[in-house]
Amino acid sequence: MRIIDHLIAGGFAGAESGRTGDVFDPNTGQVQATLRLGDKAALDAAVATAKAAQPGWAAINPQRRARVLFRFKELLEQNMQALAELLSAEHGKVIDDSKGDLLRGLEVVEFCCSIPHMLKGEYSQGAGPGIDVYSMRQPLGIGAGITPFNFPAMIPMWMFAPAIATGNAFILKPSERDPSVPNRLCELMLEAGLPDGILQVVHGDKEMVDAILDHPDIAAVSFVGSSDIAHYVYKRGVAAGKRVQAMGGAKNHGIIMPDADLDAAVSDLVGAAYGSAGERCMALPVVVPVGEETAERLREKLVAAIGTLRVGVSTDRDAQYGPVVTAAHKAKVEQWIQTGVDEGAELVVDGRGFSLQGHEQGFFIGPSLFDRVTPDMRAYQEEIFGPVLQIVRARDFEEALALPSQHQYGNGVALYTRNGHAAREFTQRVQVGMVGINVPIPVPVAYHSFGGWKRSSFGDHNQYGMEGIRFWTKTKLVTQRWPDGGASGDSAFIIPTMG
Repeated sequence: MRIIDHLIAGGFAGAESGRTGDVFDPNTGQVQATLRLGDKAALDAAVATAKAAQPGWAAINPQRRARVLFRFKELLEQNMQALAELLSAEHGKVIDDSKGDLLRGLEVVEFCCSIPHMLKGEYSQGAGPGIDVYSMRQPLGIGAGITPFNFPAMIPMWMFAPAIATGNAFILKPSERDPSVPNRLCELMLEAGLPDGILQVVHGDKEMVDAILDHPDIAAVSFVGSSDIAHYVYKRGVAAGKRVQAMGGAKNHGIIMPDADLDAAVSDLVGAAYGSAGERCMALPVVVPVGEETAERLREKLVAAIGTLRVGVSTDRDAQYGPVVTAAHKAKVEQWIQTGVDEGAELVVDGRGFSLQGHEQGFFIGPSLFDRVTPDMRAYQEEIFGPVLQIVRARDFEEALALPSQHQYGNGVALYTRNGHAAREFTQRVQVGMVGINVPIPVPVAYHSFGGWKRSSFGDHNQYGMEGIRFWTKTKLVTQRWPDGGASGDSAFIIPTMG
């Protein structure tokens, strides 16, 4: 049985806690590896190593730090196929989707290769008599990232690339469900020339999370996961004096106006709702047709499109999506489907009971479609995180606009229309952090930033882009004067002004 360990001080280290966890192959339902779960002692070892290494790394000029990221980019591209296969074997998403996971993370690495430009401060000459003022961005010290199972490559790179580029050391605590790719990314960073101790991986469960949040030498924590845990991480981390960004759950809506290109919208909706088995925080699990005629036409086309979907093992080149990550998650999604039925929604397509020949023990769920879902239903209010699409009918534009705006989550939303005025009105008024117009999954490009509103995000900074650079740095302002030999006299007792 394969053993997965921490990666501390440039090498693999076994956990002292004695606790372990199983890593499954979602395609077969079988255990494929044993993960050694760490505790505070393992974290202390990683922090001590980071603390010793970080000052030297911060002293290296930004160009040289960027060269390490350039080399890492090359190594990741060279190892793309092997990494994608490893990711799919533990997560269950199909190989092409795993490559997308890697590439979206790599785009943030590419952005961070321009770190010399992004660390430039501001300068004001002659702000006062003989006085100049300038600013500089400096690293925080040691940062940590706590990442979810659904993007085991992309989200770690969203965090560690800007943290390391700005001169910090970084400790990654990935999901226990698919930990191998995060370890491999760390190995490639070391191969690229990163000094030992600047990027380390510790594995664990809540015990490790709490140790990270409480550790006095960790200055900042980035988290992505469910909203309840995000709120917990934010409160506990801030109480410990840390800078925290904590991204939570989502219930993204797709609004379909009567003038929308329905064929294009349906193609997008099916991919956004069922791709990666719906295990994306930017999935699109709710579709809101405006008007009964639009709803009936949309439903007919969705049922037809769902009927053509192919669910298969992650290595099946023809499969649109694979299994969910664990048996427990499969049971949770199926329970949410039953909850929707119990609450009175119409189950048009039932994905429960799906079985793949030869992989009967795998964690597969077929695509499900609900119609006549209403906002008072718990199955609408909560995140299902599975291959389930819900139709919520709206009478008009205002009702459609209100649904995502009033929902507890505010991560992403999409509007399908040919009307520029409607699109402009929608983007200005909707109370959601990321908006797509005829784009089903509006994840911003790497040189912008990612972040939702309401219970989808806790903290003041978004992920990656310039927001990420700001999160992982602190600004120092310098006001300087070079005396010309004159005495200050009594003016030294007066608060300085620039007059």
